[in-house]
Amino acid sequence: MKLLSKRNRRREIWPWLVSLLLAALIVGGGLFSWYHWRSPSLTPLYTLTVEAPPQALQALEQWAQSADPLKRDRARYLLAVESLSQQQPQAALQWLQNLEQTYRPMAAPILLLRAEAYRQQGDNRRAKETWEQLLRDYGNEPEAAVALLSLNQPQRAIARFPQHPAVVNYVAQQLEKNPDQLPYLKLVARYGLFLKEYGTYLAILRQRYANQLTPADWAAIAFGYWEKMQYAPAAAAYAKAPPTPLNLYRVGRGRELSEDIPGAIAGYQALINRFPHSSEAALAQLRLARLAKTPAERLPLLAKCLQLATQNQAPAIAANALLARYQAYQELGNTKGAQQSQQQLFKTYPQSSAAAELRWQLAQGAAQKRQWSQAQQWVSEILKWNPESELAPRAAFWQGKWQGEAGQPQGQRQTWQLVIERYPHTYYAWRAASLLKKPVGTFTTLRQQRPSVAGDRQTILPLGTGSPTLRELYLLRQSQEAWQRWQWEFHNRVTPTAAEQLTDGLIRLGVGEYLDGIFMLQNLFTRAGSEPEVARFFAPIRRDVRFWYALYPLPYWELVEKWSLARNLNPLLVMALIRQESRFEKEIRSVVGATGLMQLMPETAAWIAEKLNLEGYSLVDPEDNIRLGTWYFDYTHNQYNQNTLLALASYNAGPGNVSQWLERFDIGDSDRFVESIPFPETYGYVKSVLENYWNYWQLYAQP
Repeated sequence: MKLLSKRNRRREIWPWLVSLLLAALIVGGGLFSWYHWRSPSLTPLYTLTVEAPPQALQALEQWAQSADPLKRDRARYLLAVESLSQQQPQAALQWLQNLEQTYRPMAAPILLLRAEAYRQQGDNRRAKETWEQLLRDYGNEPEAAVALLSLNQPQRAIARFPQHPAVVNYVAQQLEKNPDQLPYLKLVARYGLFLKEYGTYLAILRQRYANQLTPADWAAIAFGYWEKMQYAPAAAAYAKAPPTPLNLYRVGRGRELSEDIPGAIAGYQALINRFPHSSEAALAQLRLARLAKTPAERLPLLAKCLQLATQNQAPAIAANALLARYQAYQELGNTKGAQQSQQQLFKTYPQSSAAAELRWQLAQGAAQKRQWSQAQQWVSEILKWNPESELAPRAAFWQGKWQGEAGQPQGQRQTWQLVIERYPHTYYAWRAASLLKKPVGTFTTLRQQRPSVAGDRQTILPLGTGSPTLRELYLLRQSQEAWQRWQWEFHNRVTPTAAEQLTDGLIRLGVGEYLDGIFMLQNLFTRAGSEPEVARFFAPIRRDVRFWYALYPLPYWELVEKWSLARNLNPLLVMALIRQESRFEKEIRSVVGATGLMQLMPETAAWIAEKLNLEGYSLVDPEDNIRLGTWYFDYTHNQYNQNTLLALASYNAGPGNVSQWLERFDIGDSDRFVESIPFPETYGYVKSVLENYWNYWQLYAQP
């Protein structure tokens, strides 16, 4: 059951921007200071803070009478939203009266609400006057796009706000009537990634209008295909885009990912020839080396890569080239060459991920020879030079295992305690806590545990960037409106800053785009490992518990709890599995056909449904999928004597493969069994699900 990676979902746009329900709002502290509202004609009345309004209407009404002007204004805005959702326009107008004069960052959204209230009353004249006021006073704000559409001026909206989702949706509606409208197709290609029929519009452009497209048009098409992970058409489009280093790199990489190796080699070489002084050229040279068939063929390519990376000041690429050169010399039996590469890597790039990987290889080699002191020394080097690398918690955990085998129980306990304290969100922290007999569950007791899950403890992590209006909408949990404004504000989509990436991830999560939202947040760890500026920005965020609440949300919790308990399963364990399988995307399908939240194959689902006498189910229906998936997860546990490690391995790789592994590898030491799993996907899957569980348990389980 495979996770289909990054995918955009359609966002349904409500043109009048009225929320149907009052979102749950939780009080949170401040990681970033909020911007002051600045305008040539306005003076800030107060400083925006990150204190979110309460959830209950009664408490909101109390806030609306507060002496604190910010509390009062926030409450009045939300009470107006609630009134409109209940079709009570007169109450909404009362809450909104003169509100734009004091709640200045929200002036344009306030006018949209007021126009909607008049529209609900049937007072079209006042609604029209309010939209015109919005255009007059806030014509450069994105809410003006909605006003223009409401005033039946779509061409002005398209000209001024082409990236606004309401405008994109209007254009898509026109294309549904007549798809042969080239300007509209170009607009959708550039700004309509969220549309359900986005791929169809790209295909029309390529097939019918290829001769009329500019290089900039091809770049937009290429990026769209790249985001959708359709790498072959992405590479073809990038070949026609402006010949920048990044675009040419993606020509080669797209071909490689679509298994066109000769085309990939040609693409990488074209990049190197045209832009030899770019970091992309160095990376392309590294890709060429990895595509070489023999270590002897790799060595000259790696020498060229190292030269290019050094010239272009690309230390991460240079370090990877040295590691690859070390490995090539090892394969050739050239001990001297391997030692020279090792020394150069450790001397020049001691803090690189490549250096951490080589130290870990050396530690493992020493441990296999039972050279415990040498193995522990290499681990110490990792913890000294590469403490934030992905390998650090794994290395520290295994140092504890080796200390136990070396007869050092006290050192083992100290090392495992260090893992828990230093790397608290990792799979290895859970294993260390489990082996230290802490009440966190073991491989054979996890399914039976029934942690008491607290109510919603989430506190809101402030956005990394964005206008004051965007930040207010986000804080007020007006998720749909925040998402729409962000589409207008977010211009740097191809190479976002860390602050933009954080903001994009948080806003996507707010509208239920869990796959992309989690990806954007998780990818910050990867970027921090190779980009110093990202590392500095991300350092305080990764230590903030609010970031982890965002990274581990609880969608569909009621259904998960219901069917987990019905199957005698630990609900947080099921939630952890769903997060790994589908990222909570209910309609997701893998390349092999696995479908829905728990990624069930249709034939497996049919077999389960027959067992349950269940008819008329749908794998894209969350309850049906969880009902069937929890039955199967219970089944895999029963097959392996309630061992969650084996149940997870079977869920991912199938019982046949697990049976073979049990014959080949000793299950007596579960940690060594995990390390022996020969399928990289299953090896990562087992650890990821259990790491998910550990984080859910830490965040939500009541003591």
